[in-house]
Amino acid sequence: MNPTDFVRNNTQLVSPPLVPEIRLHLATEVLPLWRLTEEELEQQGVPPPYWAFAWAGGQALARYLIDNPETARGSAVLDFGAGSGLVAIAATMCGASALAADIDKFATAATALNAAANGFEGLETTNDDLIGSDIGWDVILVGDMCYERPLAERLIAWLRRAVTEGKTVLLGDPGRSYFPKEGLEKLVGYGVAVSRDLEDREVRDTGVYRLLP
Repeated sequence: MNPTDFVRNNTQLVSPPLVPEIRLHLATEVLPLWRLTEEELEQQGVPPPYWAFAWAGGQALARYLIDNPETARGSAVLDFGAGSGLVAIAATMCGASALAADIDKFATAATALNAAANGFEGLETTNDDLIGSDIGWDVILVGDMCYERPLAERLIAWLRRAVTEGKTVLLGDPGRSYFPKEGLEKLVGYGVAVSRDLEDREVRDTGVYRLLP
């Protein structure tokens, strides 16, 4: 299955509630993709479509970047676990050179389509698992990635190393279970409208945090 064709044929081009400046190919309630079970997706050869939703942490990070463009302007930026590419697109809008990283090929296909829809054809993507790699970016942006313990522990350890090397690490999180409880500076908070089909409430209180040395 061609990931680009799947994304294009199973999504609508819409704007996330907190970031109306950006349009994304997303699953909506009127599309079959919204209702497909994990088993049905597996039969089609499609991993869980995390890229098809604008998660609260990513929306908060994107909003913060657009409101504070100096955070990313002129910097080499990594959007880790990019999903739809929302955060990488926001960083690019601010004048950054962004890399959107996600191990899911459907996510990088979605990112490419979303970047083009916002006038940023050619936004760089990768499917490499970058955790543990050399850190060649000035700013690392991570939205909503602390939902599983093993991933969160590996990721935060790598990000703390980045901070000790003088890099800026910003995290967007709506209170996921494995988000770090210390070594953070909260920069801003947002109430992000979400679907009850995806979350346990209609609005998630979501923060943007700077990881401290």
